[in-house]
Amino acid sequence: MDKRFFSFFNLTEDQAIAILDTPQDRISEDDSRYIAASHLVNFPTEKSIQALIRAVQQTDPAMDNRIARRKSVETLGRLQAVQALPVIRACLSDPDCYTVENAVWAIGEIGTQDSEILAEVAQLLDKPGQTYRVIIHTLTKLHYEPALERIRRFVDDADPPTASAAIAAVCRLTRDYSQMGKVVAMLQHKNVLGRRLSIQDLIDARYYDAIPNIARCPVSLVFRLRGIRMLGEAGIAANAITFATIQPYLEQTLRDDPRDLDLVHSYSQLPALPLLIQQLYETDFGLCYLATKTILEHYSEEAPAALFATYAEEGRNDYGAHFHIIKLFGWLKHSPAYDLLLAGLHNSQPQFQKSRAAAAIAFGELGDKRAIPELKACLETKIWDLKYAVLIALEKLGDLSGYEIAAADQDWLVQSKAKAHNSVVSPLS
Repeated sequence: MDKRFFSFFNLTEDQAIAILDTPQDRISEDDSRYIAASHLVNFPTEKSIQALIRAVQQTDPAMDNRIARRKSVETLGRLQAVQALPVIRACLSDPDCYTVENAVWAIGEIGTQDSEILAEVAQLLDKPGQTYRVIIHTLTKLHYEPALERIRRFVDDADPPTASAAIAAVCRLTRDYSQMGKVVAMLQHKNVLGRRLSIQDLIDARYYDAIPNIARCPVSLVFRLRGIRMLGEAGIAANAITFATIQPYLEQTLRDDPRDLDLVHSYSQLPALPLLIQQLYETDFGLCYLATKTILEHYSEEAPAALFATYAEEGRNDYGAHFHIIKLFGWLKHSPAYDLLLAGLHNSQPQFQKSRAAAAIAFGELGDKRAIPELKACLETKIWDLKYAVLIALEKLGDLSGYEIAAADQDWLVQSKAKAHNSVVSPLS
């Protein structure tokens, strides 16, 4: 489990447990039982698990307590606490639908083949007002075939993400993939959440044919990379595909050129540059990519000054816009941005991680060989997408020595990239 984003709270395990054990009506305004429950994901110990179980058993109907209970259930799932299953199972009949949703998700994370528990989860598909997508996902993940007919009822659901999950579930449980085109079509959904969730459904269904479509889906490359990586890992293990199958789409995604995406948004008329700059701060990356593409096509001369200005004003603190600004300087081949890109390459804050790979790609576009030693230093990190992006950038800058380092990398994708290059260069070796 990647916990880099879970440890922002400056609490010890005992402090978090003490806060969580405090009754909601006696909690101080400086403390939060929700944060305490979140923070305990960092402590996979019996005393943390027991504290979380006690929190789930606190049934005070006050909203703050309900929120703390939901988070406690979620954290037990993240900790894969098998001993918490009876308490989590009891939450399946909770009047709070969000607690039920978290309980179902947690059961999926912990895993069980207890037919009674799985039957209870399946029966929730008959209950109005539930988050059916999570229920379908959990039942499919745990291969509970008796739920198949209940799941089939949702394949034409009015909520597209629910329908997508149901189609993928039926395909996975029956091995009939004839309807998966409907899930692939969801990659072009107007709603960004719909697009992201369809990638998850394609991963769950092990639908390898969708890899090229995922690469062109206008969502953050984090979701696309995860989809391609997980499908690649599963497909290669099953001898269904090879690294060569996924390599072009993986690298297309890492380069992240908006001109390689199937955009779902459009403008009725050309917006002014200031409006396009503001679009770089949108949470729907489909809008960001449209703005980026439009800037490249219509404002390449004026854009650098505007990008420097927005970076200084707020872009350096907004990790989404930061990413798009860095990428744009690369596509614009704007050499004066060298120092800004260098700061992005070495930014170690977790939320800015994708900007590091973006900076590597941008250096490749810039063509400035001063960046070579800075890029090679990044091959020592543990961040696979940064290392892979560095190899792409170094090759573009004419330096192939990174492949020697990467050939022994612990990450299978980085190692595969190096081996694929070395086999082309030395076919007899």
